[in-house]
Amino acid sequence: MSAESARTIALPSGEEIAALGQGTWYLGEDPARREQEIAALRLGLDLGMTVVDTAEMYGDGAAEELVGEALRGRREEVFLVSKVLPGHADRKGTVAACEGSLRRLRTVRLDLYLLHWRGRWPLEETLAGFTDLMEAGKIRYWGVSNLDVADMVELTALPAGDAVAVDQVLYNLSRRGIEWDLLPWCREAGAAVMAYSPIEQGRLLKVEALGAVARALGATPAQVALAWVLEQQGVAAIPRSGSPDHVRENRGAVDLHLPTEALDALDEAFPPPSGPTPLEML
Repeated sequence: MSAESARTIALPSGEEIAALGQGTWYLGEDPARREQEIAALRLGLDLGMTVVDTAEMYGDGAAEELVGEALRGRREEVFLVSKVLPGHADRKGTVAACEGSLRRLRTVRLDLYLLHWRGRWPLEETLAGFTDLMEAGKIRYWGVSNLDVADMVELTALPAGDAVAVDQVLYNLSRRGIEWDLLPWCREAGAAVMAYSPIEQGRLLKVEALGAVARALGATPAQVALAWVLEQQGVAAIPRSGSPDHVRENRGAVDLHLPTEALDALDEAFPPPSGPTPLEML
């Protein structure tokens, strides 16, 4: 499982990033698990899972602090992502929130900065903050999270709004609604999609149909669920894992290619959408 074999997806700029990264929701909240969580993140980097996603919301900054410690001496290996809370997302607030994230992460720049979800501030305000941060060299790209098609259309109609790099959304076998409209729209617009909770916070692992496919392939249910997300064009996955063993298991999904019969069985167990579906969130 070498880092060199990792799959990638392309951003609108043409830059390629690892298709399988690492999420950090709920990390950094239990001091007894801190060293294990740091070891897991560092192992993920060793295995090529070099996209690390966090947010100011996670543990009120505790996850960012943990990531900052885990990445010490390895920052240049990482495509680092964080998010601004909607309540902070006016022009000045976006800049201030990013600066707070940078301090906690012990870095001078983010590779990608996202609006966590849409709130009361106009998108123009948040976009102005992103522009200020890019001009100051504090972020390389900007994007959004939990925005549906109508929001994306509104966003990309704004001046410089078509520079959106990523929409990070809930997407997994049991949450396929974006396949009807948002995923095709993002592909047409050139924006990458980043799937959070790609194993539905572990709930998918209890579904017998997924287990049956996994047994037939000599894989684990988590690996099949992740491999299915990675089969989707232009989609990256950011599963959270706080243990090295789970990181190794997740990384095995990169080398698992699902045959047609497995994909058909998964479609039968988890049908694709038959019409428009409101964007789901966790």
